[in-house]
Amino acid sequence: MLMTRDFSHYVKDVDPQIAHLDLAVEGVSCAGCMAKIERGLSAIPDVTLARVNLTDRRLAVEWKKGALEPALFIDRLAELGYKAYPYEPVRAEVEEAERSKFLLRCLGVAAFATMNVMMLSVPVWVGGDLSPEARDFFHWLSALVVLPCAAYAGQPFFQSAWRALKAKSVNMDVPITIGVVLALGMSLVETIHHAEHTYFDAAIMLITFLLAGRFLDQKMRQRTRAVAGNLAALKAETATKFVGSDEISEVPIAAVRAGDIVLLRPGERCAVDGSVVEGRSEIDQSLITGETLYVKAERGTQVYAGTLNISGTLRVRVAAAAEGTLLAEITRLLDHALQARSRYVQLADRASQYYAPVVHATALLTTIGWVLAGASWHDAIVIGIAVLIITCPCALGLAIPAVQTVASGAMFRAGVLLNAGDAIERAAAVDTIVFDKTGTLTLPELDVVNGAGVPDDVFQLAGRLALASHHPVAAAVARAAQAKAPLPGVTEEPGRGVRALFEGEELRLGSPAFCGADVEANAILSADPEVSVVAFSRGGQHTVFAVRQLLRPDAARTIDALVNRGISVELLSGDREPAVRHAADALGVSAWRAGVTPAEKIAHIEALKSQGRVVMMVGDGMNDAPSLAAAHVSMSPISATHLSQATADLVFLGKELAPVLAAVDYSRKAMAVMRQNLALAIGYNVLAVPIAIAGLATPLIAALAMSGSSILVMLNAMRARRVRLGGASWK
Repeated sequence: MLMTRDFSHYVKDVDPQIAHLDLAVEGVSCAGCMAKIERGLSAIPDVTLARVNLTDRRLAVEWKKGALEPALFIDRLAELGYKAYPYEPVRAEVEEAERSKFLLRCLGVAAFATMNVMMLSVPVWVGGDLSPEARDFFHWLSALVVLPCAAYAGQPFFQSAWRALKAKSVNMDVPITIGVVLALGMSLVETIHHAEHTYFDAAIMLITFLLAGRFLDQKMRQRTRAVAGNLAALKAETATKFVGSDEISEVPIAAVRAGDIVLLRPGERCAVDGSVVEGRSEIDQSLITGETLYVKAERGTQVYAGTLNISGTLRVRVAAAAEGTLLAEITRLLDHALQARSRYVQLADRASQYYAPVVHATALLTTIGWVLAGASWHDAIVIGIAVLIITCPCALGLAIPAVQTVASGAMFRAGVLLNAGDAIERAAAVDTIVFDKTGTLTLPELDVVNGAGVPDDVFQLAGRLALASHHPVAAAVARAAQAKAPLPGVTEEPGRGVRALFEGEELRLGSPAFCGADVEANAILSADPEVSVVAFSRGGQHTVFAVRQLLRPDAARTIDALVNRGISVELLSGDREPAVRHAADALGVSAWRAGVTPAEKIAHIEALKSQGRVVMMVGDGMNDAPSLAAAHVSMSPISATHLSQATADLVFLGKELAPVLAAVDYSRKAMAVMRQNLALAIGYNVLAVPIAIAGLATPLIAALAMSGSSILVMLNAMRARRVRLGGASWK
């Protein structure tokens, strides 16, 4: 029966000449897989783009429209050893969750077997009064534990290697599989023949270490994928559109065109970019522009998709909808930045990529060489196994993860959380740090700066009245007054403020015009134009509070310490120039820019990178997310938006900026220890391999040497938990 495959439903048109298809690809686990797939598909004539995203295992392929059938790409991927199907987000998410559970089960089984087999192996290693019968018994018990566990836990490597071999190619899992199967097979033969030593422990330990690394990698990718979900949550699927002068209809966002009028009610998230044509309200743009203050919305005010309407009802003339909005632009910038980052190859992967094939080739050549030299097949294979064990990449596998574990614990105590596995490696190389201002160099909440001159009874009344408002400036007054009991009968006037009757007098809190305090407010603003003001009136008495975001208490000291370490510091902010200038002057930062858009931030970071600078971006707003992803390494405070936290490689806790300095110091120390560990692991093999090849190391000595190298690497890794800062230690 002839079966046809029609994937045209999944094909999108990029333009009249180019077609696009997203495919989910199973079995992609490393940069080598990515390069292999991209090379394999790019070689097809008329293919204009083939790009793999390792984060979600998605292949984007584009070709000249009408020149190729989509099924061709799936067939080509099958020839390369990968199963593929049209990418559907929901299906991909479910299958990824299943893969994660499977890896965790494999890791649990391997860890269980490792712990148990080590208890059986130690008495055999030590020897002593152990009788041959007891040794055989321990070997059989080891086989009973390890063989079924290895068969189950090793499936991620065995299946991947089998797919590659069926496609007549190799990947990183092929040598791993050969080594494990050979060690287990030889151990079984040795057990049957009552030999003194077996190698079950080394094989299952290797599987455990490899699974641990693969599971952590899986979890990091899942966290990164959550970024897209956060952005998608801001996108409205429908809009309330005017289809007549007084008639509205809820329509899909795809049915909204530029020039249409849509209705935006209080509490609704805007679905389009456009300008207000009627109504008054306040808009929360903090997730899009980073501006923490509500923006007054009235005729002519620009509003953006994803922003939240706070109070009044607005009519908005549409300028852009769906893919043309600022929110869509941020999504695209973020996607591109994450795509570039997913190509980063970690140091341990790079080392292992060359290490494993060399190890197994050495073992094979050793076995063949001894046979040619006249040794029996049994002796030659035992020597080959000794080479495999003594060169087992356990020390290499521990060299970096052990340091990462120690350093991440120390960084946590210093208030830094790692959000990416290779964050330490990237943070250590930083020579330039670009700070956002609002919420990053400053504390996230506003604070009253002239409260000392306000009578206490006035401050308390203003604070109690402010409790009835959700405006961030009013919240600052309530917080500063430590008000607990709101006044009764408070009325809010959208865009103006709140008012209430108290002891026969009207109290008002809000804009200076609303409270009749323009003169007092102008006096404060003329002396300090960067502050925000909120007025309070009681009868004929007026009080104006000056409010601003305060710098983090140790911001100047931390930046001075960074500069002393040779790191250039810059300030990029979307905030107003007076506020940015004030912060830069207070912190001694000479390189600063105000009113910067997300695209301009990325452009500046790319310009710095093109000059050879290694840039860390520190920001907290959703508008910072693309630049966080574009930087070499990024950092956000815990108070940042969820999107920024998900994008950032590191997150810091508390009100102080010192964790930024701690992240740099610990990363540099950790990288130094990592290099030492790699040198120890390589040096150990340089000394041990010739001994094993020469047949001078028994399997027991090989196992002890391998374990000793691992312990040495672990002890050295402990040094990464302390760094010194001018004679004082981080704790």
